[in-house]
Order: sequence, then structure tokens, then C-alpha cells
Amino acid sequence: MPQRVAVPGGATCGRIEEYISLAPFTSPIERMHSHFIDGATHSSATTTSIEVVDPSDGEVFDHIARGTAADIDLAVKAARRAADTTWGRMPAAERGRQLQRLAVVLAAHTEELALIEAQDCGKPLSQARADAAAIGRYFEFYAGAADKLHGQSIPYQNGTTVFTVREPHGVTGHIIPWNYPMQIFGRSVGGALAAGNACVVKPAEDACLSLLRVAELAADILPAGTLNIVTGYGHEAGDALVRHADIDHVSFTGSPAIGKVVVRAAAEHHTPVTLELGGKSPQIVFADADLDAMLPAVINAIVQNAGQTCSAGSRLLVERGAYEKVLDLLSLVFESLRVGPAMMNLDCGPLIRKSQQQRVWDFLSDAQHHGIPVVAQGRVVDEAPESGFYQAPMLLRDVPASHRLAQEEVFGPILAAMAFEDEADAIRLANGTAFGLVAGVWTRDGARQMRMAHAVRSGQVFINNYGAGGGVELPFGGVGASGHGREKGFEALYGFTTLKTIAIRHG
Repeated sequence: MPQRVAVPGGATCGRIEEYISLAPFTSPIERMHSHFIDGATHSSATTTSIEVVDPSDGEVFDHIARGTAADIDLAVKAARRAADTTWGRMPAAERGRQLQRLAVVLAAHTEELALIEAQDCGKPLSQARADAAAIGRYFEFYAGAADKLHGQSIPYQNGTTVFTVREPHGVTGHIIPWNYPMQIFGRSVGGALAAGNACVVKPAEDACLSLLRVAELAADILPAGTLNIVTGYGHEAGDALVRHADIDHVSFTGSPAIGKVVVRAAAEHHTPVTLELGGKSPQIVFADADLDAMLPAVINAIVQNAGQTCSAGSRLLVERGAYEKVLDLLSLVFESLRVGPAMMNLDCGPLIRKSQQQRVWDFLSDAQHHGIPVVAQGRVVDEAPESGFYQAPMLLRDVPASHRLAQEEVFGPILAAMAFEDEADAIRLANGTAFGLVAGVWTRDGARQMRMAHAVRSGQVFINNYGAGGGVELPFGGVGASGHGREKGFEALYGFTTLKTIAIRHG
């Protein structure tokens, strides 16, 4: 069980007051048990529902519809009508104006969306607020990009004019995970809509309430059928979505194992797929690094959302000469970290569900069995209900590169540290997993910065920073087991369109 400790007064007492004042909060969308199809809430094909559990106390506080293939089919048909008529035929500039209106509405509802997300996902309130702000920013960004997706003219034979145009796929399917529902919805659905697609979304059954609220807010702005949401289990509603013959593109964020299932299912109809499948991202710290700048970035990269982040910096690679000093500095911070209910707004909230908590415990048990030392850990506060799914942040040292703690995605606030001897050794360790999503490099040596940036096998490399503050504008995606294709930034629009070449022979 996680260690527990009472929260002292002083610096944290304001957070407790905030928790007390918000404790009676209940979701303002308890009535939203239905899907959102063709511009309105829509009853499911069955009356079966799925319990919605608050990770902070393990209690059921709502229910969502358990979607079926019939529900998915209705949503796809609605999206097809919108793609073939209203949204798909709308001038790009007008699409941008409508998405901008949605961005303004989302910004006006930031606090409401944050409260929903905190309860549904267990995120500390400050992190939920950041996610709620981010979804508005995504739609603002893609609103401005909608009419800037241009083709090219190509010099060719005399008497022939050749040019390319980018056209929307038509109907895109989006499977959204539970760790960042609003953020991943924004980067995926926002880009698809800007490109002229109509969307069918299957959010994770563990966390979808904020997205249902977003759909409700969008109902007065977007044409009916443009945005559709079907809740339910992945093996039922999700499977029906990726197998549907009238889905033209699939965007999936989740585990590598399920990613393989999605690709195989989509292949039945040759449907293209964008995959973002997580990572085992290294933070590479050289002895000449600015440790004052490194420390908070490394901590945040593993503690944010209780480590349930695909880009979590879960491996710490430190040059041998600085290894002990870095571990000492990190230990002091880890021991100060506090974990509690979402509304207490501490450093960490709970994990999403009991099975995820058990998964983290299994990793730690295996590490203990192999004699991997725990250097430092945070504490679960006494105010946290025993029934919540809590895990204290932990720093482990001397983790063998071959151990599963250094190879597999834990999805918890567990940082695995190991030493390297030189630059070549650092590259070997950094590239020593199947993943390749994000890497951080900490060094003052400019030449080394460039060598490492090119040598590390990763979709994103951050030098003397990590994550770039969210970076709505920055293309995001991985290589290897981290997936393929890119979301976020302008690059995402290319994935949500198909390129057509037109050649006119005019003599």
C-alpha cells in the first residue's frame, strides 16, 4: 500500500481549503448518459450502461451508455452526410470561423470543463485546468490553419499544367485515451475538422464526460453530423469504429498492443491509420548540464498526471560523474511530493483505476525482487480516501537497462535512473528500447547538443527543456513501438487530408 502522511499547514493549507470548498461538487452533466450523434444526444441501441468511477475515492458517480456497432453505424452515417453536404462543402475560411467560435466558447467554459476532468480522471485541479485551456488553444490554432492548407504547382512538360490539391478524407474515426481526453481530442479532432472531415469519436470508457460536454457546447456552432461521440468499450464500440467500411481514416492513441489490433482491423478496408502508442522516454543528463534548470523539468515530466503520460520522462540517464549529485537533488524533491484527491490540487492525483494501480505495484514488486533500490519517494496524504487509487512517486536507481522497468511503459510516477559512461553509452541506452517518442538532452555543449539530437531515435528531442510547455504548434508522434504519423501543429493537417495530383494537357 502507498505510504500516507498528513498534510501540514503553511504552504499547502490553501490547497486543503480549496479541496473543502469544492468537495460537494457533482458533475453538471449527470444527465448526459447518451451518445452525441447528428447534433444531439442520442439514446443507445441498448439500455446497458457503464459505471463512471471517481479515481479519488473509487466511488461510482455517473453512468455512460455502452455503445454498440449499431450506434457506431448511426454516427458514421451522420458524419457521412455532413462530409458530403454541409461541413465537407463549406469554404475553408468559413470552417475556420466556426472553429474559432467553438474555441471562444470552450475558453469561456474552462473552469467547468476542468472540474469535470478532475473528477472523471483524478487529475489535480491545476492540471485539469491546463488541459481545459489547451483544448481551446487547439481549436484556436486549427481555426487559423483551416484556409492555409495549400497545394503546389509542379513544372512538367510543355503544354501540361500540373498541380496538387489537398482534400479531406471524408469521415475520420478517433479513439481517444483516458489520460488526456481533452488535449488529445483537441489535437486530433481539431485538425481533422479544420481539414474538412466529419468526425466520429470513441472516447475511453474511463474518461469521457468532458468530451460529451464539449460536444454539447459545439452543437450550436457546428452543422449536425460534423462531430459525433459514441461512448462504450474498446472491444465493442471501438472495434466497430475501426472496422466500419465507411470510415476513411483512423486516429488512435493508446498502447502498442491495441495499436496492432487497430491496424489489423482497419486493414480490412485499407483504411489509413495514425498511431500514437506511448513511450519510454529518456532524460539524458550530462555532467555539464544546468542542474537548476534540469531538476524541475525532470520532476514534472514524471509526476505530471501521476506519470500517466505517453511522453513521460520515465528513464533518467546521468553521466557517471554527476550521477550521485543528481540523485541527491532529485531525492530531496521526491520526498516533498504529496499525493491526494484531485480537488486537493497536490503534486499528484490518483491513478485512473484499480487495475492501473495494481499494474504499477507489479512493476515495483518485480523491481524489489531484483534488488533495485528505491532512493526516495513521496507520500499519500491522510486525507486521501483508502478506496482511491493512489501511488506515491518513486525514484529508483541503478536500474539495469534490460529490466522491464527500463523497457516497458509503467504509466505511473516511477522514475528509473541509471548511469552512463560517455556520449556513445548514452546514445546506446537512449535507443535501447522499442519506443521512440520523446527525449530530453541536458548539456551546455553546443556540438554535443546537435550530435545527440540527430543520434537519438525519437519523434521529438528537447535540448535543455522538456515538452516545450505543451506546444500545440509542435508536430508530435513517434517511431518504432511509439507509432507513426504526426498530430499537433500544421503537420497534422497533412495526415488528415489526401493529396491529389491534377495534370491538364492544353497543348
